[in-house]
Amino acid sequence: MAAAPSADAALLKTPLYDLHVELGARMVPFAGYSMPVQYPAGLIAEHRHTRAAAGLFDISHMGQLRLAGPDAAAALETLMPVDVIGLAPGKQRYGLLLNDEGGILDDLMFFNEGNDSLFVVVNGACKQADIALIQQKIGSRCQVLPMPGHALLALQGPQAAAVLERLAPGIGRFVFMTGGAVRIGGVPAFATRSGYTGEDGFEISVKAEDAERLARLLLAQPEVQPIGLGARNSLRLEAGLCLYGNDLDATTTPVEAALTWAIQKVRRSGGERAGGFPGADRVLGQLDGTIPVQRKRVGLAALERVPVREPAALHVPGGEAVGSVTSGLLGPSLDKPVAMGYVPPALAAPGTRIDALVRGKPVPMEVAPMPFVPARYHRG
Repeated sequence: MAAAPSADAALLKTPLYDLHVELGARMVPFAGYSMPVQYPAGLIAEHRHTRAAAGLFDISHMGQLRLAGPDAAAALETLMPVDVIGLAPGKQRYGLLLNDEGGILDDLMFFNEGNDSLFVVVNGACKQADIALIQQKIGSRCQVLPMPGHALLALQGPQAAAVLERLAPGIGRFVFMTGGAVRIGGVPAFATRSGYTGEDGFEISVKAEDAERLARLLLAQPEVQPIGLGARNSLRLEAGLCLYGNDLDATTTPVEAALTWAIQKVRRSGGERAGGFPGADRVLGQLDGTIPVQRKRVGLAALERVPVREPAALHVPGGEAVGSVTSGLLGPSLDKPVAMGYVPPALAAPGTRIDALVRGKPVPMEVAPMPFVPARYHRG
């Protein structure tokens, strides 16, 4: 009788799986994949190394696709409250797929490659649903071309640019949210100067069969160490960046999530292409104040050295529950607990005192500006 398959057998593997195992990574399930949560150095050391030098992340679980055709930009713009048509070739922008109630189905990045082609990166846990939605909604207006044969790496940290300039001379010309085709140590790739750590860095799309060669080349550089999902999470939280499924979901609007900066003027009320996206009435109403906002995403700093993790309840000191923590941990760069959560707008001002309930005991916190650690994106 054959043995029953293990739970791990059902997990997908990225092209770098064998390399992670070789490097001693602790592998965990994430977004349907077996992914490295940390390496032998540990989460805190990996986090601090990324802030000081350069960390290499495997983010191949993310979804990559292209939208091709002369109507691609206009078509994609019907799904999001952002300016797609006006994005210049060679530039990248943050976007939000919305449902008919204005809730966030996913957050993503899109890049104008020129020649009527958009390169799109979506979250791993959402990619199948995202691709199906995009195909259903705009597949008649442009080609929707998933890229399952590609891996995605991120090289992040203040020395990332120097490392890549050594291997791909001229790549340093890219500034934050720009990119293009490159060869890194002879490996053909597509790189954007972007990432999700708050640090300068690059995300690199490469064919799956070239991924291990590229990763080994990068890890051979003295500044670079492998970094797992644990440190990626702590880095993005210190940077005030949202994790889909924690800080964003289909019940949360961009206004509630404090992502109004991602909605350009041209798509707002009175703009040249105002509305025309799912949930526009609600989102634009919340933006102009005609529809009340019931909650708002805020940063929270603990006033005691007690880590506060999701989904801890948030209370008015000595009083009623008013919200919950959606992401929280001890910030390695700050050496103090930080979190994000949702509270009523009346409690969203910096300095407002709020208690988080941890194991039945109130932990004093205060609303704090984000990012907790200043961003160091290279804007030229």
